[in-house]
Amino acid sequence: MGGKKRSVFRLSLMLLLSLGLVLSACGGNNKEAAKSGNNEQVSGENSENGVEPFEISVFIGEAGQQPTPDNKIYKLIKEKTGASFKFEFLAGDIDQKLGVMIAGGDYPDMMTDNQKLKAAGAFIPLEDLIEEHAPNLKKHYEKYWNMMKDPNDNHIYTLPNYGVYNADPDSTWYSGPAFWIQKDVLAEAGYPRVKTLDQYFDLIKEYKEKHPDIDGTPTIGFEILNYDWRNWGLFNAPQHLIGHPNDGGVVVKDGVAEIFADKDYAKRYYQKLNEMNAAGVVDKETFTQNYDQYMAKISSGAVLGMFDQHWNFQSAEDALTTQKRFERQYVGLPLVYDESIRDHYKDRPALNLDNGFGITVNASEEQAIRILKLLDTLIQEDWQKIFTWGIEGEDYIVNEEGRFMKTQEQRDAFTDGTWKLANKADAFYGRAPKMQGKFSDGNSTDAAAQPEEYQAGLEEYDKNFLAQYGFNSYVDFFSEAPENEVAYPAWSVDLVDSSEAKIVNTKQNELSTKYLPKAILAKPDEFESVWNEYVSEIHKLNIKAYEDRINEVLQWRRDTWTVK
Repeated sequence: MGGKKRSVFRLSLMLLLSLGLVLSACGGNNKEAAKSGNNEQVSGENSENGVEPFEISVFIGEAGQQPTPDNKIYKLIKEKTGASFKFEFLAGDIDQKLGVMIAGGDYPDMMTDNQKLKAAGAFIPLEDLIEEHAPNLKKHYEKYWNMMKDPNDNHIYTLPNYGVYNADPDSTWYSGPAFWIQKDVLAEAGYPRVKTLDQYFDLIKEYKEKHPDIDGTPTIGFEILNYDWRNWGLFNAPQHLIGHPNDGGVVVKDGVAEIFADKDYAKRYYQKLNEMNAAGVVDKETFTQNYDQYMAKISSGAVLGMFDQHWNFQSAEDALTTQKRFERQYVGLPLVYDESIRDHYKDRPALNLDNGFGITVNASEEQAIRILKLLDTLIQEDWQKIFTWGIEGEDYIVNEEGRFMKTQEQRDAFTDGTWKLANKADAFYGRAPKMQGKFSDGNSTDAAAQPEEYQAGLEEYDKNFLAQYGFNSYVDFFSEAPENEVAYPAWSVDLVDSSEAKIVNTKQNELSTKYLPKAILAKPDEFESVWNEYVSEIHKLNIKAYEDRINEVLQWRRDTWTVK
């Protein structure tokens, strides 16, 4: 559907919704404090006759596990608001799944953001409905309102799930990209300060030679994930190695974006991987495995290192925590090519424009309003504390100073995947609008980032490990993040389906997926010819169309985005 037709369609739907508004039975603006069994006050939509139950069908665009039927947080949501969720998680290829949905116009009520869905007109405009029915959401996003608007028609279609901060966040946990290395590799080497790529691989190679297996499992020196949309494990490292932040497929220099896949500094990285493959450091199965297999290897404790984003493999590391194999957990290292380069892995949190929920055109008028009123209720502080910290008295305690803390038993539970399915609402909360920074009482919105709770929860192993470096947390391995350029990050630019820019980007990714494994696995004396062929194929593409689209949107952001 073309941009103009899509805008007309969405405008018509918006007018229809506005004309057909009725007072929803769930009464989102009639909030009454209600107490749960343990005296936690939560905002709800109670009336003398209770609440009217309603179910929201939700599609999550990635793999996941269903919460247990008796999950206590979802039960509390249903009790106080009437809302329950019917989750469908991605099984298989996302493009294929969305293609079937779009072809049949078969959407659930709510879906996680995807550019294909926007292009197909699957989401309804939300700005007017938020203005009328969701004052808490409007206040939540107020500083970011212009950022959320689609550059093509100025409507808001989805609600970003991360990046809306009300204060500087406590920083004790790093979720972003890095070269990760097992703690024991550093410990055995005497806790060295590892700055460069060469130093990193020297340590891994030496450790692997000394320890050919770990607890009976053959040692894997270095893993590379290149599966589905998680292709950054193969693609993104070169930009960081020259001291740039994560801008996706481009490096932005002096405000101008350019691809880096064909640059000599990218070649330097893949030639190093070629050398490491020849030395037996790179996993032989690295380019044939899927995400689940990759995660299983990490949770086995046999993988010494990988380039990845921390949140992407966190559940595998949680398994190591549960097993108390702390020496097999990972430290993120902000590697660069040489020590004269300042690392820029850590960045200021940016609005996550490519994720979060949208309400689809298949949701009825009444259902769309109910969903927004529910989200408006759940963005309030009392509910946000439940999503992050849990239930007071069960999942955390409040000390005499009013600070939220946990017992060791409670900390252990929060890293247990089975416990989470029954006691956390992660499937919803991970993609929903959320408070980030601090609550009004000064406690951190992220339980893992509460400074005194982080320190109290450190294992003796980690206290000793950090003491060797003189650090308070593992975030201290990274340089402080400078202020983001207003248009950052470039990876969130919508290339627009079927556009020349999108086609070129897709073809370039296909070339990278084909040639980079071939270059890494080649005999060292064949690397040069494979690389030259790869670059030659890239240069046959209309790369300028791709770069122009990114630069056009980056400039539009500079002109129109204002953050107070």
